[in-house]
Amino acid sequence: MSKLIIITAPSGAGKTTIVQHLLSSFDELAFSVSATTRARRPHEKDGEDYYFLSPEAFKERIRHQDFIEWEEVYEDQFYGTLKSEVERLWNLGKHIIFDIEVKGALNIKKHYPDDSLSIFIQPPSPEILFERLRNRNTESAESLRKRIERAAFELSCADLFDTILVNDVLSDALAESESIVTDFIGI
Repeated sequence: MSKLIIITAPSGAGKTTIVQHLLSSFDELAFSVSATTRARRPHEKDGEDYYFLSPEAFKERIRHQDFIEWEEVYEDQFYGTLKSEVERLWNLGKHIIFDIEVKGALNIKKHYPDDSLSIFIQPPSPEILFERLRNRNTESAESLRKRIERAAFELSCADLFDTILVNDVLSDALAESESIVTDFIGI
């Protein structure tokens, strides 16, 4: 049976960097592409980085129960994991890796408690995380304020996950993530 590796963290903690490293290190892994209603960034590709949907289309998929999990993170900004995406990757015989926000990670873990490992990527400190978010320069002042508030809440959830991986020195965090995944999928 394929296993699920659920990687979560507050925005700016390094989860995407770690997920990309794991995908390049293990042929057995496949990335679960999430659906979202947020605006596509210039470098992002539909169906590869996210499935970009309008809020109306996302709500219609909710009504049809097409999601394993979903959340309205900010007003009219939804994220979710499509059942069809998980089925697609299982049909390829891959272990699935998720780069997902905290509540969604907890929901996936709830659905697949025996076949999943949830990893919380923790920054060295909240102050370093908030500085990383400010240095991105991708947010308006209001958007940045909301992200920092949300990150503070998400940091308080770390103990709800199977493993906490501190991303202080990136090379160490990448090596530790490889070790955790190797043990879990049994290579």
